[in-house]
Amino acid sequence: MNKITSVDVISYLLILLFLYTGMGKLMALDVFREQLSRQPFLHPYVGFITFAVPVLELLIAGSLFTRKFKREGLYASFFLMAAFTFYVGYMLSAMSLKELPCSCGGIIKSMSWRQHLVFNTLVTFLALVGIWKERADSYKLKSS
Repeated sequence: MNKITSVDVISYLLILLFLYTGMGKLMALDVFREQLSRQPFLHPYVGFITFAVPVLELLIAGSLFTRKFKREGLYASFFLMAAFTFYVGYMLSAMSLKELPCSCGGIIKSMSWRQHLVFNTLVTFLALVGIWKERADSYKLKSS
């Protein structure tokens, strides 16, 4: 019987997040595109980002399902969440809170930009912990 590890729990949480957000964006693609078009600095890339972000989120979720690609999925989760976190942080520092449009959906849409920054920071840290734990688990297996 397989033992569920902390890496598995972290992976499951990230899978839920990326499935939720990726599917939400794809199911309301026109809304996502319109919200992105109101984002400062992203306007020239809206066409690409509209498809790339949800597809990437779903690919990351899929990679976290498999043992073979779990490490890559954890790294991709970390880098994607770090990028989202830096963007939210930049927007908070560069724009008035009244001017900030949100391109999020579902539960995350109900968060303020500051709450979103905290949430993203925590998820980024969670992905980093997953990387550390996965590497430690991998090292233990190789040395035994």
